[in-house]
Amino acid sequence: MTIIANAQFPNLIPQNLESITLMGDRSSATLEAELIYTQDASGRYLTFYWQHSEYLGCDPQRIVDVLNENDSFAPVDKVVYLEHLHRILSSSAPERVKFWFKCPNIELLELELTITPILPPFGQPTTTVLVMGRLLPSNIHSQDVNQALKPPTALELALRLQRHQKLLNRITKNIRRTLDLDVIWQQTVDSLGKNLNLERCIICPYQPANTKVRVVAEYHRPEQVSILDSEIDISSEPAFVQALATLEPVVMAVSFNHQSPQSKALVVATCYKDKANGLAALSFVDECHPLTQAELELAKEVADQLGTAIAHATLYQELEESRQKAEEVSRLKSEFLANVSHEIRTPLNGMIGFLKLIIEGVTDDAQEQHEFILEAHELSLHLLNILNDILDFAKIEAGKMELDCSPVNLKELFDDVEGFTRQQAEMKNISFQMEMPTISDAIIVQGNYKRLLQVMLNLVGNAIKFTHEGGITISADLIPKKHPTTVKVRVVDTGIGVSLDKQDKLFQLFSQIDGSRTRHYGGTGLGLTISQKLIEAMGGEVHFYSLGEGLGSTVTFTVPLYQQPLMV
Repeated sequence: MTIIANAQFPNLIPQNLESITLMGDRSSATLEAELIYTQDASGRYLTFYWQHSEYLGCDPQRIVDVLNENDSFAPVDKVVYLEHLHRILSSSAPERVKFWFKCPNIELLELELTITPILPPFGQPTTTVLVMGRLLPSNIHSQDVNQALKPPTALELALRLQRHQKLLNRITKNIRRTLDLDVIWQQTVDSLGKNLNLERCIICPYQPANTKVRVVAEYHRPEQVSILDSEIDISSEPAFVQALATLEPVVMAVSFNHQSPQSKALVVATCYKDKANGLAALSFVDECHPLTQAELELAKEVADQLGTAIAHATLYQELEESRQKAEEVSRLKSEFLANVSHEIRTPLNGMIGFLKLIIEGVTDDAQEQHEFILEAHELSLHLLNILNDILDFAKIEAGKMELDCSPVNLKELFDDVEGFTRQQAEMKNISFQMEMPTISDAIIVQGNYKRLLQVMLNLVGNAIKFTHEGGITISADLIPKKHPTTVKVRVVDTGIGVSLDKQDKLFQLFSQIDGSRTRHYGGTGLGLTISQKLIEAMGGEVHFYSLGEGLGSTVTFTVPLYQQPLMV
């Protein structure tokens, strides 16, 4: 006899829960079930029917949504209930159990339930159960809930610990797949919150120098108010203080925000090499049995794994930032060297050209030859200034810049600057003004005259170079509020200005606002950096201000007074 197996059966198994939904409405009387409902693996109601549903105090049309939102009809010991649920789904075998349920407006109810897995099409996992039950004659008042909770048996504790161990393995596996801190934090709170049926779960990074922590990742039930990005004062939460001090899990009342009362929570510090780098707090929905020592040790292991992942991810971020900075410095150095090479080559080419003409005797007369020599001399001075800037920069970088400070007459310094730069401004048809404080006594500052002159010539030279119309004003003011009294020098121009987003690059090493602009106007881009270092070495500060491109700029620097002038 030959048997032919045919897999081409029609799809006799429903692909959705429509038939189950209809059963709750039509067939409950036929089944004579007092209570019947369906749930998924997380305990969320899919359908619900109860002969005494009026005690729930909600619209029958929205009863499923209401039950899922506020847990108005739920097992008292939800952790144990969910363990039974998961075991039934894993084994695909029904079980009969007894549970205490909380119900609004009446006493706690003891229910006898038969939980049956709803078998899906072959090859697919079982994800839903059908629960049928009845009310037992015993009842209990809500204040006696602790007496209603029976201590878990050794088998139940072992199963609960096994489930938590699987959760730990899953969390560890997930956080090892990424070095993104945000992903690590959020995946952890989501896994803990959903699998442990938590009311809230938060993670806060911790630095020993800080007195507050910020919530960077959060899981919370829909009815709870989010506290993401809020700050928590560590000293105001004894649980946080104890967890950080002992590096051990702590079960204690915690107030997550001012709008909600304190709730019992498990708080544990995440650690790396016995140093705390974060805090995790888990708040349970229902009152539960005390955590066993094995579960506390498991919580500590979760925190250690998370702390290690946080440390590795933080180190990776720091290395990545360092790599990006190094690449940026390398790029800026290359651009800087290209500009400096161009600046050195230009005057050299000019000098060589003028000298070659003189050597070859192609000049018409002695006057023209003299002019060529003067041009070559000017170019040589320009080249010397460039080389001096590079040498000064090298000394500053090596920490070998030494300054001898002595009394400097500010009026004499301003006169020398005017003598060197006024003609340049007049050649560009821009105004040039020098303003000194209106006092009869001389203003004597403490500094190095040569370096102060270098700084002012650099700042005024830049102002002239980048100003095409309008003018330049150099002024000085006494600032008596500081001790010692200082003088603030301002160089104001109506030139091309600098956009707000680029001003922070002005004083960075090897950084130039725009390489093409530097090639257009000339210069190495070292002037402001060198000026800043020189003024700081003399006890002052340099600042740059501009409202944007085309709106001019102001550079200020301060230098301490050598002696207080008479204010007359």
